[in-house]
This record gives sequence, structure tokens and C-alpha cells, in this order.
Amino acid sequence: MTSLFQLPVQVETETVTSPGVTIYTPRLSDLRSPTVQKKLNAAFSGLTASLVNEQKKYQTGTLREMTGHYEVKTNQRGLLSLIATNYAYSAPMAHGYTVAESLTCDVNSGNFFTLSQLFKPGSGYVELLSQHVRAQLHRRKLPLLNPPFKSVWPDQNFYLADKSLVVYFDLLEITPYYVGFPMFPISVYDLLPIAAEGGPLDILAVDVS
Repeated sequence: MTSLFQLPVQVETETVTSPGVTIYTPRLSDLRSPTVQKKLNAAFSGLTASLVNEQKKYQTGTLREMTGHYEVKTNQRGLLSLIATNYAYSAPMAHGYTVAESLTCDVNSGNFFTLSQLFKPGSGYVELLSQHVRAQLHRRKLPLLNPPFKSVWPDQNFYLADKSLVVYFDLLEITPYYVGFPMFPISVYDLLPIAAEGGPLDILAVDVS
């Protein structure tokens, strides 16, 4: 099992600034494959641009402030998972707004994973994840805009964090604005029976200590 070990990839930060705007974008360097590196960096640049464009739906006035960040959640065993956020405020809006998007990829092949690809075909992963979200909503007493909670989406936003799959929702998607982004960590061990063989959940669950 020790063959799963792989050094974390080198993640650098590209910074773009202009009056009132600061945006940080992840950049990979020194990957074994220049082709894969170019593909992944292009995807990260596209992610940043997508969030900037997304803000145009919410901040329709004169832009006063925009800040883009990212957080690396997993960087091990050939897997990289991160979430990027963009906060913007434009006058005369009542308040700013934040959008988020995440990417999970194989740094060796350059392939990106959708939520469904983490699981076996026909596994019923949507219902299992929904059960976990319902239980956490109840336990954490999170308020809902339109109760009861029904289901996660088949392509629900997610990222991987150590030994967890974290599914999350946009602002105002299921909870009031003040809650922020409702995030629901689910242990990979609870998902192993339906995890894709050799997939990211399978890889993260292996103990190589």
C-alpha cells in the first residue's frame, strides 16, 4: 500500500490586482508532465474567470471591491482538491456577495472528477449523501429556507479534505444568507461500500502509516 505515497505538488499563487480588486489564483509548477501542468493551470485560470463572471449576476452596480481566494483542501497521493471563492461588492447594493466553486483532479493524468465519478455506477450515491446531509442539518440545527430538505444534486459541489468528502451548497441555496456556505463533511469510510474502486475515496481511505 505504500506505493500510494506521492509528494504533494508545488502550488504557487498568481496575484492580479487593480484598484479595489485582488484575486489569487493557484498555479502548479514542476509537474512531471508539462502537458498536464498546462491543462491544470488553464483550468484554474478558467475557474477564477468563471467566478468573476458569476458575480455579474449578483453585483450589478458600480464595483467597489472584489477579492478572490483559494484554499487547497487535499494535496496528497496524486490528488489535488481545492475551493476558490470570490467576494464582490458594488454600490448601491445592500451588501456584498460571495460565490464559490471547487475542483478535484488527478495531478498525474490531468483528469478532473465529477461527484458521480467518485462512486460505483448505479450505487445510489445521491440518496446516501442526502441522508448524511439531512442528519447533519438536524444535528447542527441549521435553518432551511424551504423545509424539508429534499436531496443533493447528482452534480453537487464538493471537495475532498483529508479523509472526508465535503458537499456544500451556494449562498441562499438552502439556508439563509447569514449561515454562509453550508458544508457537510462525510467520512470516506462511510462511503467505501459504494466508492469507485481505485477512485479518490478509495485512495484516501487507505492507511499507509
